[in-house]
Amino acid sequence: MRTNNGKIRNVIISVYFILIVLAIVMSTVFSAFKNITGNPTLTFLLFLFGFIALFFIVHAISKYFEYDSDGMKVVLINRGLLLSDYLNYREFKVEFEKQQLVSYKIYNYLVFKSLVLHIKNNRGGTKRVHFNVTLVSRKKRKYIKQSLRKMVKANRKK
Repeated sequence: MRTNNGKIRNVIISVYFILIVLAIVMSTVFSAFKNITGNPTLTFLLFLFGFIALFFIVHAISKYFEYDSDGMKVVLINRGLLLSDYLNYREFKVEFEKQQLVSYKIYNYLVFKSLVLHIKNNRGGTKRVHFNVTLVSRKKRKYIKQSLRKMVKANRKK
C-alpha cells in the first residue's frame, strides 16, 4: 500500500501566508494594542514572541509523510513540506523488511500525532523510530494502521 499527504502542501502555504499577513496587520495597528500593558516595548515583545512561537509550531508540525509497503520492504519518509523539492533539510527515511517489524503505536497529542515503530535490528535488539503523521488524514492513518497490524500479526505467527 502506498500513501502520502502531498495534497496538504497548499494548506500549509496558506497558513504561512496568513501568518505573514497577520504580522503585517499587527505591526500596522500596533498603536491600538498599547493598552494591553503599560509599557509599549513589552507589548511589542509579547506579540513578537507569540508570532515567533506560532511560526515555529507550524514549522514543526508541517511535514510530508510517505508510506510504501509494496514489495518485501517497507519505506517510510518524513521531510519538510516547504523547500523539500530543492533542499532536503529535514528528511528522515527508514527502510526495513516486513519481518523486522515488532510493534507500532500511534500517539495522539493535542496538536501533534506521532507514529512510533519498533524494528528488529541485526543484533537481536529493537530500534525505535518516530514519524510525524500530524497532517496525514484520519482515513489514511487508518489504512496505515491496518497494514502495520497485518505485518505485526504475520510476524508473531512466525
